[in-house]
Amino acid sequence: YKGSPANNSLKFLTSLFPQTDEFPNSDMAPENFTRVTEFILTGVSSCPELQIPLFLVFLVLYLLTVAGNLGIITLTSVDSRLQTPMYFFLQHLALINLGNSTVIAPKMLINFLVKKKTTSFYECATQLGGFLFFIVSEVMMLAVMAYDRYVAICNPLLYMVVVSRRLCLLLVSLTYLYGFSTAIVVSSYVFSVSYCSSNIINHFYCDNVPLLALSCSDTYLPETVVFISAATNVVGSLIIVLVSYFNIVLSILKICSSEGRKKAFSTCASHMFSISIYYGTLSFMYLQPKSSHSLDKDKFASVFYAVVIPMLNPLIYSLRNQEVKNAMKKIIEKMCSSNQQ
Repeated sequence: YKGSPANNSLKFLTSLFPQTDEFPNSDMAPENFTRVTEFILTGVSSCPELQIPLFLVFLVLYLLTVAGNLGIITLTSVDSRLQTPMYFFLQHLALINLGNSTVIAPKMLINFLVKKKTTSFYECATQLGGFLFFIVSEVMMLAVMAYDRYVAICNPLLYMVVVSRRLCLLLVSLTYLYGFSTAIVVSSYVFSVSYCSSNIINHFYCDNVPLLALSCSDTYLPETVVFISAATNVVGSLIIVLVSYFNIVLSILKICSSEGRKKAFSTCASHMFSISIYYGTLSFMYLQPKSSHSLDKDKFASVFYAVVIPMLNPLIYSLRNQEVKNAMKKIIEKMCSSNQQ
């Protein structure tokens, strides 16, 4: 692929993500190359007869994701009984899930219906940055929520003192700040290398691994940055989650009432199920050796944490919760009574 001459937006973007002019793997002179100005996404499947069925499936998944997460955001905002730290964090998790899915799903759905699945250099960089922001923020938010549950179950008398409104705002602010800074640093390194000749991304959105696979310059440094960032975020937050839930389980075992233990274990089991899928797919994507990477398998794993889990989280964290069910029932009753009048 020979890209067109750089336009004004590309010049602005490349000033943020400067590309080297070295082509160590090529015998041709750098001036014989034109930098890539757009990428082509292969999508979930290249099979033509599957495009419409896959479009319908992912459209339903995305609509369910939007409805579920918007429902959680609305309920936790309007119902006074849900104005607690747990639901405050849940509200932001729903916001993150909604953002993460929206960064990826609309473009993916459009590509099911068009023949030329192109995305500009600038659009690709923006999508990668947005994806990294939301995915890192979600990892941190899961750790914050695990800590919140640990304090609530293991130290219930001190819960409102320890997890104060000020601490909640601080933890959420730090989560978003850390996600933003990670997105800026990692995406800058990914787009600091040269992209020339090949511009076909074997994925349904712009991601680190398939992008770096296209580079025609040395990718050792950005690959190292991506691996260290992923390892730090996944392992660090997972340790917090596991330690928190380990102590929660120990506290649950001390509950005298068998009914109380059953209810607590049921809630923790559903949370751990979601966390296991999420961290499992992230680890599979970013923590395996380069020699073991299969971009086709990565696409399958990406569907889980980019599309499926954002849809499941409202069900796992909320609809199994009696307080949320009661709040939803109350809103529905108000809507019905107003319509009857």
